[in-house]
Amino acid sequence: MGYQAIAPELYARQADVSKMSVPQIMNDVVPKVADAQVMADLDACVAWAKGNGGDTGRLGLTGFCWGGRIVWLYAAHNPNLKAAVAWYGRLDGTASPNTPRHPLDLAAELKAPVLGLYGGKDQGIPLEDVEAMRKAIAQAGGKSEIVVYPDAPHAFFADYRPSYRKEAAEDGWKRMLQWFRKHGVA
Repeated sequence: MGYQAIAPELYARQADVSKMSVPQIMNDVVPKVADAQVMADLDACVAWAKGNGGDTGRLGLTGFCWGGRIVWLYAAHNPNLKAAVAWYGRLDGTASPNTPRHPLDLAAELKAPVLGLYGGKDQGIPLEDVEAMRKAIAQAGGKSEIVVYPDAPHAFFADYRPSYRKEAAEDGWKRMLQWFRKHGVA
């Protein structure tokens, strides 16, 4: 018994990202990707896993940054998701045709418990948004939880960047594994 992991590049069909920097991808490619396309692509990944020996009865999802936002959205989208972990995913933003709703809009619609891992010194995700999400989850009677690492910036798990914070990253990883065990994924 083991795990089947799929790491889709949900924005790769928009451009050849193989020679692009992370900031280029985030600024020039990701905004062109519609949330509806991403949800459909993730549904296709789940269908592929189910057809190729995956136990989709123990379906879990994790994502970082843009992928962290997608985790929240998918937890509201797929009723078969058991649990998810969002690493510093944006919680609010301006609605657009590609991003019509944001995690704060969907807190009452979460179908799976999400563990949100955030940095207290994240310059891109205000703590006010994190606290608003906590409140929205509580008001909805949700089972999701949010952990804030007070001294961590955005991308504290990215060990290839100056933002890496070893202690927060290791603690977050342990919490993720515990979360998945607690909710029947692992």
